Amino acid sequence: MIKEPVSVAAIQFEPTQFRKEDNILRLLALAGEAASNGARLIVMPEMGTTGYCWMDREEVAGYVETVPGATTDRFGLLAARYQCYLVVGLPEVDARSGLYYNSAVLIGPDGVIGKHRKTHPYISEPKWAANGDLGHQVFPTPLGNIALLICMDIHFIETARLAGLQDADVICHISNWLAERTPAPYWINRAYENDCYLIESNRWGRERGVQFSGGSCIIEPNGHIQSWRDTGDGIVSGLLHPGAQGRGLLAERRPELYKELMTNTFMWNPLDFFGLYAARPLPEGKRSHIAVGQFEPDDDINVNLSRIGQLAARAKAQGAELLTLPELCLTGKYRAPASAITLRHASVGALMDLCARLRLYLVAGMVEDDGDGNRYNSALLIGPDGLPGVYRKIHLTAEDKTWATRGSAWKTFDIPCGRIGLLIGHDLDFPEAGRILAMRGCDIIACPAALDLPGPIDHPGTSVPHDYPIATGASRHHWLLTRVRAGENNVYLSYANANLSGLSGIFGPDTFAWPRREALVTEARGLAVLEIDTSNLDSAYPTNVVRRKDLVAMRQPHYYQPLIQVAGGE
Repeated sequence: MIKEPVSVAAIQFEPTQFRKEDNILRLLALAGEAASNGARLIVMPEMGTTGYCWMDREEVAGYVETVPGATTDRFGLLAARYQCYLVVGLPEVDARSGLYYNSAVLIGPDGVIGKHRKTHPYISEPKWAANGDLGHQVFPTPLGNIALLICMDIHFIETARLAGLQDADVICHISNWLAERTPAPYWINRAYENDCYLIESNRWGRERGVQFSGGSCIIEPNGHIQSWRDTGDGIVSGLLHPGAQGRGLLAERRPELYKELMTNTFMWNPLDFFGLYAARPLPEGKRSHIAVGQFEPDDDINVNLSRIGQLAARAKAQGAELLTLPELCLTGKYRAPASAITLRHASVGALMDLCARLRLYLVAGMVEDDGDGNRYNSALLIGPDGLPGVYRKIHLTAEDKTWATRGSAWKTFDIPCGRIGLLIGHDLDFPEAGRILAMRGCDIIACPAALDLPGPIDHPGTSVPHDYPIATGASRHHWLLTRVRAGENNVYLSYANANLSGLSGIFGPDTFAWPRREALVTEARGLAVLEIDTSNLDSAYPTNVVRRKDLVAMRQPHYYQPLIQVAGGE
């Protein structure tokens, strides 16, 4: 726990390959400057002592070392002198096995406290390094609980979540981030969803033709970027404040429903895996258009039906086959027991008639009465031929809890557009929810919502001369939680919000694709339509990212067991 304000620093630095001693001297100078200015936790980039783009074990062999070792001893002297804590990135050799690792080391005034070996490698590590074998630890210090992650690790919702569940106050993320404008949305998401600080130390510059992004920063638990640096060597300073954490989202998790996180459904060709035993093969998929509509539901069902009808007609006129609408858009908010309706209510029948007439699929929210005295915050999937199914919200808000029963089952359905899973609003605050639907093979997640998410985070633009096809100018919508949820699960996320602060939109399955495949609703009431592609693209193995799901396939579930443990139980 952070008990008093802690001065921290992220070092941004461009190491030079084959000049290890020069790199170490420069890092010692930058870290010493930060420490002399009062920083008590100082974080340096991934592989900062040696550079990153190594061809093979033979080439890097002269630059690896043990931990503890000569380099950590040198940084230990600095930590002892200033009574501070340092995170250093270097290539490590295990003295017993001779294996090499991409490692981050936490060093305190008394020496090495602990280390993290990168568990989820990027494309370059397999040329020389083994996958990390130490799991994901959190190290208690007088400053607070410190977690270490390295670059690609943070693409996976599970790694930072493991830190959050061990009460991490701050994640020190060291990286060689590329192909994206920084501070990266993934960094912001991991701080926000795990209610902790994130100190990002990224390198900048070029190495073997690879352009790195810079953007080192300090991110607060609410996702706010406290301070950052665009490019060049330098120090980013910030403060960790006691009491900044405490939204309590970790306590609201439903680990009893997360058991699937321990499986690896995309280890095999997904066309074969989901077709095994002829049980439930992935639908063929195709190019199609889907839509989201944004409006504030009324307390009058007839008013809502009229608005839904207008949006459905507009969506169909633009070629949409699926329309997602906001949370509780049919009934309005729960006001009294009379607000709840059963699935046999005339208004549900009216929506079924609408979908039959327009030949349209519709996802709409309502206060549901199950006929046995239970009320649910529910989402209906209605199609041209009836009601394929209902999803009942699993993660309830404080307001929901005053009237709603928690749902207990994830729901997916196959429609002509592809495989679709349903979530509702607050479910999106829990990264486990989208992950489970992705692991079930969903191409699309439809999410009716009434969320007051943190507003989109702007970006003033970057001066880094990127070779990658990304925008470098100013952006009003640099970070949206919903965009990251789509990309981290390689799904299309159809998100219809009742509140403008959490922009409605359809977000594509690859956050690094540019221009982005997405469509936003930026007015208080409106419609967005996007063409999507859920086809296999290949008869033997899918080459479409939404079908092959790279970021789902590369998960390492053997580390994830703490994610499913129920407090006081299993």
